[in-house]
Amino acid sequence: MPKPVRLRERATADVTEAIDYYQQHAGGSTALECIDAVQRGVTRIGRNPQIGSLRVAYELMLPGVRAWPVSDFPYVLFYLDTPDHVDVWRVLHERRDIPSTLLTELPE
Repeated sequence: MPKPVRLRERATADVTEAIDYYQQHAGGSTALECIDAVQRGVTRIGRNPQIGSLRVAYELMLPGVRAWPVSDFPYVLFYLDTPDHVDVWRVLHERRDIPSTLLTELPE
């Protein structure tokens, strides 16, 4: 059964930063494509919250943190599947130091 998906403030800021980057460096159509790709990812994890990989959870000992790639863009959704919603914690670029970023900004 689908769940509502909520982006934390930091995840929303991550998406805004990505959109701004594409707007400045690749143009408006690429920025819009990125928005659409993120939205498809959000819809997908809302429909099937268990789909994301738990690799980060095991590697970094962050129980329940799942990862789902944004199609056609180098970003990953990091989220927790809670009983009543999907909690998108961060949306990070693949080349970023993901372990360091996640470990310094733990979800509450």
